[in-house]
Amino acid sequence: MGSIFSERIDRARQQMNATGVDALCLSVGADLPYLTGYAAMPLERLTMLVIRLDGEAKLVVPELEAPLVKETGDFTVVPWGETADPLDLVTQMLSGANKVAVGETTWARFLVGLIDRSPNLAFCNAGLVMTPLRAVKTADEIAMLRSAAHAVDRIAARLQSGEIPLVGQTEAQVSAELGRQIVEEGHRKVNFAIVAAGENAASPHHDAGDRVIKEGEVVLCDFGGTMFGDDGVGYCSDLTRCVYTGEPSPEFAEMYAVLLEAQRASLAVAKAGTPAEDVDRAGRSIIDAAGYGEYFIHRTGHGIGVEAHEEPYIVEGNSDPLVAGNAFSIEPGIYIPGKFGARIEDIVVAGETASDPLNVVDHNLAVIEG
Repeated sequence: MGSIFSERIDRARQQMNATGVDALCLSVGADLPYLTGYAAMPLERLTMLVIRLDGEAKLVVPELEAPLVKETGDFTVVPWGETADPLDLVTQMLSGANKVAVGETTWARFLVGLIDRSPNLAFCNAGLVMTPLRAVKTADEIAMLRSAAHAVDRIAARLQSGEIPLVGQTEAQVSAELGRQIVEEGHRKVNFAIVAAGENAASPHHDAGDRVIKEGEVVLCDFGGTMFGDDGVGYCSDLTRCVYTGEPSPEFAEMYAVLLEAQRASLAVAKAGTPAEDVDRAGRSIIDAAGYGEYFIHRTGHGIGVEAHEEPYIVEGNSDPLVAGNAFSIEPGIYIPGKFGARIEDIVVAGETASDPLNVVDHNLAVIEG
């Protein structure tokens, strides 16, 4: 396990050197387990990894949590007791530094404390260092993402076959069943399980409630979790499919056909060298031409990896070209308030000449009876 984190810490130092960063400070959030395999609890007690460009990496951690850290040999664990001041420890470690990159999910109380104690330091967002590292996945990371994707594919296939009951169930009941199966399929935790029936499907982030699913309506299901590898780092899944409980109306069938065409168009151009915004435009132009443009109200996709949402974002205004190894969602949606909505979502990886879809379960509108 140590070699994985050693390589990542080395790459972090290379990026620090390229951006003029003398020290990297990471607290709670996804960057910490990415570099150490340890996910700190979001508590009032400070945990912070300090990586100096010119020294060893040190993990400042509450003494009572130190036994949870698996030491890989790539960093030194520095426990602090209940009466100690951990910010003093970190401040000492930053001695002689000029530019310090701080994790963007670090609690404000700790950042403010560091600023107060080190007025001569220049602080910046650690995304300057960490985003380029995490945005390009290695072969091992892609394999983890593929395993997670295939796990939720299997659940979606059961939805599409009618194996998971819908009619007569509440959205919340179906959501709970999806969550149960996410864990059963090998994920350690459920990140979300959106179930939206009928008119509720017009709300992209609908909160599943006591609405009973009826015959003759769409049920949109968007679900995913985090699957952990042997190194203690988790990778996320995220999938959306729609099921219709009975024969779909011509109006809905027509809309879904447009959505499917748009999703395929974005997928076709999602390869290295294509600007991220062009992937968005490819599908959006089809939805616009069909007259549904005003009902596609969100970006086409988001990066995925250690976090469910991370760089790169597939959205107008992001002109950065995709890089081989970028992993992200392609999920156009059409949402008509008061009527219905639909979304089709896959996780894909940009390759040199084509995209590599990690989700392969049927994209067609599944029609089930009862």
